[in-house]
Amino acid sequence: MERTGINKKLLIVIPCYNEQGNIGKVLNALSQLSIPGVEITALPVNDCSKDNTLEEIRSHTHLYVNLPVNLGIGGAVQSGYKYAKKNGYDMALQFDGDGQHPVEYIHELIKPLLEDKANVVIGSRFLAKEGFQSSYLRRSGINYFRRVIRMLLGITISDSTSGFRAIDKKTIDVVCNYYPDTYPEPEAIILYHMNSLVIKEIPVVMKARESGTSSIGTFSSIYYMMKVSLGILFIYIRLKANGKRRTI
Repeated sequence: MERTGINKKLLIVIPCYNEQGNIGKVLNALSQLSIPGVEITALPVNDCSKDNTLEEIRSHTHLYVNLPVNLGIGGAVQSGYKYAKKNGYDMALQFDGDGQHPVEYIHELIKPLLEDKANVVIGSRFLAKEGFQSSYLRRSGINYFRRVIRMLLGITISDSTSGFRAIDKKTIDVVCNYYPDTYPEPEAIILYHMNSLVIKEIPVVMKARESGTSSIGTFSSIYYMMKVSLGILFIYIRLKANGKRRTI
């Protein structure tokens, strides 16, 4: 039976790895979120954390996924997407467990989905150029991926590494069949575009993490660039060979 006044169901997927200092605040903030006509469910996905992340999650909610092995952020997010498909959600939104994503922008992020103006909406920190802009090294990598994606697809995505993104039911079907594993965000843009999904960016103001460290440090940045570059190239070649050709 449908709840009166509820038109859409939104699942907020929260991938977590060693976020004991942040995840409680994230879940508290999300518990206060209310969007007219939208039933909101938060789903933390503990990616085999080595700290007390799981205990923190359990102290705030009874609904969570506890992965038995570490799958990386892509596997954790896809686990949430599969839950969304299995349980009939209309939309899914990736919301990182580090506290950097602002809850107040969630309504704006899903608005184009509700209005059928996009299939994928990405929150970009570089459109308004306010708030936390990441490190110089990370910004250089983001600019590099922007150029690569522009060269391959003919579209410009200002913040291809942003994990603050919402997808509709059509896109949920796509990502449940395949989703990149370790560093999925730039590679997923190729997947979306070549499956004829409409991608939109909106400006958001992000925050610096309060606790813990990023999974991409200075010494792993070169590995990150190489792995994601190869991932982008391979998925582009594979989808093009399978007849996924988006007309621009």
